[in-house]
Amino acid sequence: MARNGIVEDEENNFTHNRVLPVASTPTPGQIKEESDAKVFLSTKVLGLEELLSLEVWRASLAELLGTAVLVFALDTIVISTLQTETKTPNLVMSILIAFVVAVLLLATYPISGGHINPIVTFAALLTGLISISKAAIYIWLNVAIERTYSLAGCTVTIVVPGTDGPTVIGMGNSQALWLEIICSFVFLFASVWMAFDRRQAKAVGRVIICIILGVVLGLLVFISTTVTATKGYGGAGLNPARCFGPAVVRGGHLWNGHWIFWIGPTIGCVAFALYVKMIPREHIHSY
Repeated sequence: MARNGIVEDEENNFTHNRVLPVASTPTPGQIKEESDAKVFLSTKVLGLEELLSLEVWRASLAELLGTAVLVFALDTIVISTLQTETKTPNLVMSILIAFVVAVLLLATYPISGGHINPIVTFAALLTGLISISKAAIYIWLNVAIERTYSLAGCTVTIVVPGTDGPTVIGMGNSQALWLEIICSFVFLFASVWMAFDRRQAKAVGRVIICIILGVVLGLLVFISTTVTATKGYGGAGLNPARCFGPAVVRGGHLWNGHWIFWIGPTIGCVAFALYVKMIPREHIHSY
């Protein structure tokens, strides 16, 4: 029956009871949307197929070699700079680090994106540029190579001989944590963001971007080791894997405040990701 253009529920001729409505069958459009959502989750977010991708493992090999060279170069720079007893070791060390990082980024950027640092990888994951699977591979390789080859370490405090016995010198945990957070955010904001933005990367050029990344990192190393002027504090880590490797191999005082070199960069990455999410989409030209 129809009344006022509305179709009423039909009655069962045998029982005169009103037939209960059944659930509507999903339309082809709804099925397609659900399928697309599952595909997006498995490919874009999780990236499970990348675990079997030859291209991803080639990029991972570039990350592995780049990280190994970076670790060896950093250790050599730190040890040789201190042994030469130069009057400005922090300045010399920062310049050399900036140069080495720029060269390694130029070598790895075309293949893997030039991460060679868990901070960069985690920030790329949070901003949706890489999948969870690819990020896990990159970070695992970074930690493994740092643990194997790193000689130096990240310190907040050290124990030195004193007139009244061993004395702990260095920086307070809260100050070191804030410095780690700020330096990590500045590094991502001032340099890595340029590499993430494809429009800027194309306009500025790969070589200039890699040089800028090296210079910014060198400046942060110089600032964190010079402006604070605190003996016993090794400066901002800016690379959790670089701090983790020596702590595992050598132990001892390197575990003191070690959590700072993980929590600080993590908070910095989250802050950077939130900053990116707050920017109106029409002002982002990288995706």
